[in-house]
Amino acid sequence: MNINKKKIKRDFLIKGYSIQKVENKKNLKYIEDQIYKFLKKKVKFIHKNKQEFFNNFHNHVDKNNLNSLRVKLIENNLTKKKFKDCYYQICKNTLELIVGNELVMQKGINLSIQLPEDKSSLLTMHADTWSGDSAYEAVIWLPLVNCYKTKSMYILPASKYRYFEKIFKKQKNKTSNNIFLKIKKHVKWINIKFGEFLIFNQTLPHGNIINKESETRISMNCRFKSVFSPYGTKGIGDFFEPIELKPITKIAINYELPIIKNEIV
Repeated sequence: MNINKKKIKRDFLIKGYSIQKVENKKNLKYIEDQIYKFLKKKVKFIHKNKQEFFNNFHNHVDKNNLNSLRVKLIENNLTKKKFKDCYYQICKNTLELIVGNELVMQKGINLSIQLPEDKSSLLTMHADTWSGDSAYEAVIWLPLVNCYKTKSMYILPASKYRYFEKIFKKQKNKTSNNIFLKIKKHVKWINIKFGEFLIFNQTLPHGNIINKESETRISMNCRFKSVFSPYGTKGIGDFFEPIELKPITKIAINYELPIIKNEIV
């Protein structure tokens, strides 16, 4: 699949994010099917297609069991090697352009199910680097439904980051919500369709608020970085795993310089 390399680079540098069409529809279908099959067994209601099922999920699920259902879905499907391989393949070319071609991937893909008017799935304004993540990571955010307005997430464009820094310095002992209210008019709500993905700079403030739309949002996110770029508090093994290494890198990682021992005569 051809991608507009110049536009992706320009968007990522100027805006801090870029929305692209998935690069492999077959792998997207596998992801969609796996989540649909799991949820359909747990929550049964009449529907015409997968999109109708996902969008109307809130009308039939027991909200008290939502988080346990979400965790089981992650454990049963999102941790499988094939699922993670498919997730990577839908954005491989874009990642190579923005991050590099020798990569590590977050071991556990995150999944969000945000119901209308549900406060339990809120993710207040934050930047991942505030909790120790490396600035060298990029996030791939993949929706399984069309997302718009409060059914989506927001991000502060890179062009407004200097303004945010000034506001941030003046907000000592304030909550993230207080700071969000100060920059609310500058954030960008991501309008994205099923069949597209968002790649964004996780150093920029982002989050969501209560879903005021009439549909459920189901989305995933996962972090990627160059294997040799600096790590934050999360390293290879505990949080990341290699997914794309060149042959010479595989050899070098396991290489040990032979030591000649002097024999005493």
